[in-house]
Amino acid sequence: MSPNGSDRSSRRPMRRKLPQVLTAGLILVTATGCTYKDFPRLGMPTPVTEEAPRILSLWQGSWAAALATGVLVWGLILWSIIFHRRSRTKIEVPTQTRYNMPLEALYTVVPLIVVSVLFYFVARDESKLLKLDDKPAHTINVVGYQWSWGFNYVENVPGVEGDGKTSKELAAIPQRFKDDFPANAGGVYEVGTPGTRNPQTNNPGPTLWLPKGEKVRFVLTSRDVIHSFWVVPFLMKQDVIPGHTNAFEVTPNKEGTFLGKCAELCGVDHSRMLFNVKVVSPEKYEQHLKDLAKKGQTGYVPSGIAQTDHEKNRETKTT
Repeated sequence: MSPNGSDRSSRRPMRRKLPQVLTAGLILVTATGCTYKDFPRLGMPTPVTEEAPRILSLWQGSWAAALATGVLVWGLILWSIIFHRRSRTKIEVPTQTRYNMPLEALYTVVPLIVVSVLFYFVARDESKLLKLDDKPAHTINVVGYQWSWGFNYVENVPGVEGDGKTSKELAAIPQRFKDDFPANAGGVYEVGTPGTRNPQTNNPGPTLWLPKGEKVRFVLTSRDVIHSFWVVPFLMKQDVIPGHTNAFEVTPNKEGTFLGKCAELCGVDHSRMLFNVKVVSPEKYEQHLKDLAKKGQTGYVPSGIAQTDHEKNRETKTT
């Protein structure tokens, strides 16, 4: 058999497999269960806070940049395959080019531009998302511990005495956050175990209640190891670190019960650190606080490990 005939026969199995490969790719695309309405979010859930669309926009922009880069690279690969494939009749080695300064400058400068643009948008959005108001409408201390969550509602609940600013249970929270606590905030709390379940949905974990349309500040503290507070449709998460306090704010804009989890491998039962977030009207939120008070869940659960010396020094310089 001639060399050309051998080449043709070797290519036939590949041609026969091409329809199978295309079919498998089509199945992978259509089997995800996504509708045309879900596709623009590119795998992200529907946002349920006023801040989440900013994160979604950053996610979509990153995909657009990646797709544009991919199209360029794939195009260059295909161009090389088509126009620089080995000739069937000629066996000489083509002319070799050792240096091409314009091309080398291009593939050095273009990645720098791409990274710089992405860095700008990430830094811009991060500064917006982590900006804290002087006086948030509500403050909730989220306490992570092995293997569940506690929620301290730093609120002035009728009939509950105390003051969150001087509470020894909240001693680990930096003073700059306490300055924004409401006056005489006796507070109420919810504390969970891995066996706790939401009474309406039967989802595992304790339930955090939030008021729709009102800004909530989360002050994150840990009692033991590093956890991560992640409410899936918030489209963001933040680490819960012992000896260091993180905080962020959101404004829920959609009622419903949503899932949350720990997003940091924190030990053997990490997968059981689940919780629920229930967004309700402000009236129902206030009623829930009163119900917790009636159950005797007044005051606060211990917020976590005291600040490290390094963190105390940072607080002294910034306050």
